[in-house]
Amino acid sequence: MNRTFDKLKPYLDKGMALTTALTLLEWDMETLAPEESDEYTSKVIGILSDEYFKNYMNGDVKRLLSRLTEDKEQDKLTAAEKAIIKQLNKLYNELEPIPSGEYREFSELKAKASGIWAKAKADKKYEEFAPILQEIIDYRRRFAGYRSKGKEHIYNIMLEDFEPGFRMEELDSFFDQIKTELVPLVEKTARNKDRIDKTYNHQEFDIEKQKKFCTWIAGYVGFDYNRGVIAQSAHPFTTNLHNHDVRITDHYYENNLESGIFSMIHESGHAMYEMGIEDELTQTLVGTGTSMGMHESQSRFFENMIGRSKEFWVPIYPKLQETFPEQLSHISMEQFVSGINKSAPGTIRTEADELTYPLHILIRYEIEKMIFEDGVSAEELPKIWNEKYKEYLGVEPKDDGEGVLQDVHWSGGDFGYFPSYALGSAISAQIYYHMKAVMPLEQYLEEGNLTPVREYLRDKIHKYGMTKDTNELLRGMMNEEFNPEYYIRYLKEKYDM
Repeated sequence: MNRTFDKLKPYLDKGMALTTALTLLEWDMETLAPEESDEYTSKVIGILSDEYFKNYMNGDVKRLLSRLTEDKEQDKLTAAEKAIIKQLNKLYNELEPIPSGEYREFSELKAKASGIWAKAKADKKYEEFAPILQEIIDYRRRFAGYRSKGKEHIYNIMLEDFEPGFRMEELDSFFDQIKTELVPLVEKTARNKDRIDKTYNHQEFDIEKQKKFCTWIAGYVGFDYNRGVIAQSAHPFTTNLHNHDVRITDHYYENNLESGIFSMIHESGHAMYEMGIEDELTQTLVGTGTSMGMHESQSRFFENMIGRSKEFWVPIYPKLQETFPEQLSHISMEQFVSGINKSAPGTIRTEADELTYPLHILIRYEIEKMIFEDGVSAEELPKIWNEKYKEYLGVEPKDDGEGVLQDVHWSGGDFGYFPSYALGSAISAQIYYHMKAVMPLEQYLEEGNLTPVREYLRDKIHKYGMTKDTNELLRGMMNEEFNPEYYIRYLKEKYDM
């Protein structure tokens, strides 16, 4: 037992409690809160955020943290405690340069911005959102500047917050590979997109029946309803209070059956990661997924490698047909599987097929670099956005709602997050080839037996929380660090026909 760590623990517990309260408020604002609540609730979020900041940014915590990083104190810590101290040290270095008043102001601004974004998206009017987005950009630039002190690219500071070890140098190389290998393949498949008929997907599908099927399929892949709940929101997402309270949302469209199904499988992948974290780690600073990329690898693995495989649908496609007999009784499983894997360039990231998806992320990565490295303003973004969609995907958004306003992330100040989606997709391919080598994956899916898949991922990835980083987890699983070649191989095998 380490007495110095025991003295720190009340601060850790209070920080956890404040984080939990903020998570609950943010969940409520995205799901159930009335439209006019944002302005008032944002004040509460500001006060709680200020308390969170002061809980860690004080002399006692600084002194205890300094002692706990000394070798003689480290020797008395458990592995979990060492990981907590490492994460607290990172958090302290992130927050210390930021004035407390600005931290509170920014927290309130983000809370209000989400509602403004949702309304602007519904109205298809970017001009409603642009002013507050510029404020968010200015705050993020200033905060990153405080931390970099002129010694580092500020966009690298933001990237490190979501994906430690993956900076612009590594990401430029990764996305150059994506452009070189996949843009020609996207152009080739686009010419042949009419060979697959998936008009069945755009019939009218009753929303309540969709909800019922999606609720079932979440449980089928492994979502534990004793430790999780599902709601609806404008943009599907996953959050958690701890590993016994994980919350996901979905969004349904009457004329797009696929959207709700695969969003639900995707978010269930995120949820299973959080549910699989060890009890001793949950409600601590390391009690969540180790990075956004690794988190995304789990959701993309279940959504794509599992959910879009023929084997997955062998035991359950009849249930989908029974749910929608008028629309699907005459659609064979083979046609359905071809449809859910069809590649055709589109404007919406969350509806993109596997092949075109990384180009959606490439566009956002390049735009974020332009904002923070080149000084591009919020006002310029719609034009740049549309030009890049034309350049990389050959399509143009018909309005801002399906263009620059389609993602919620920037309203929360989450610049640097988007590259993790592409990294996660690449990691999921690497995991897929490994799992095919160590277990009869297709056989398990045809049998409707996903338990060995979930348990393997829990044992190799989920249970560790943030105590290991992405490459440590990959080395422990397959004796190899991140390798994007698997992703290129996977997409070429699937789409280069």
